[in-house]
Formats: sequence, C-alpha cells, structure tokens
Amino acid sequence: MPVVYVVLFVALIAGDQALKYYVATNIPTMSFHEFIPGILSLTHITNTGAAWSMLEGKMIFFYIVTIVAVIILLYLFVKSDKKDYIYRFSLLFLLAGTIGNAIDRFTRHFVVDMFSFDFINFPIFNLADTYITIGVILIIISLIFMTEGEKNSK
Repeated sequence: MPVVYVVLFVALIAGDQALKYYVATNIPTMSFHEFIPGILSLTHITNTGAAWSMLEGKMIFFYIVTIVAVIILLYLFVKSDKKDYIYRFSLLFLLAGTIGNAIDRFTRHFVVDMFSFDFINFPIFNLADTYITIGVILIIISLIFMTEGEKNSK
C-alpha cells in the first residue's frame, strides 16, 4: 500500500483523537463557546448513540456495526482499482471516521462530540463524523465521473 494512504490514515485518526482529547480534558461538558459567531460553536457533549442520540446506549449494536463496517471498508479498499484515487481516498476517509469514533466507543463507552451549527437544527458532531461525510461526498464524485466501462465492471 502506498505510503501516502498510511500517512493520511494515521494523520486523520491522530487529528480526531487529539481534538477529542483536548475537548474532553479542557472544556467542561455541555459548555458552549462561539467559534464562528452565528455559524459554528464548540459544544462539548458525550454521546452514547448516533446522530441526534438515536439508539442511545445500544453499545453492543454499535460495536457490531463498527466491526462489520471496518471489515467491509478494508475489503473494498484492498479490492479497489489502484488507479481510482478518489474512490480509494473516499474509503480511507470512511475508515478513519469509523475507527475514530470506534476508539471512543471502545475506550470511553461514548463518543466525544463538539461542533454545532448555530443556524440549523443539526446534531453536534466531531472530526471523525466530518471524515465520514467527506468519504460519502468523494464516493458520489467517484460514481459521477466513473466511465461506462468502469460502471459495468463494478
């Protein structure tokens, strides 16, 4: 595997975990700090569920889903076309986001969330969640720009 994938993967997880550690140790839970006034705030919460606290406390479910997701993402990455960089980076971001939140779930038994949009009712999220969002966007881009031959072979 090219070194760029390993370096990016490690950097993404390290960034996520470093930010979560900083928030968890320096910002009181449920405190609110404007980051970009009217747009983005820092709000430290702990979440035992998914977005909007769905399935709160169902940790066994999250453990199983996480393990299955990591296996599928690793399989897709290994089997992916080495030249399909957008698709491979999308899988890398999805994997980093999944593992970033898994580290929290397995070590803390909750996920540290900290970013909140002030202008819409949106769940408070963390850096790993943004990685997952970026991964999904990259997959969509990859599918849009895929040639007909590539579509037929997948």
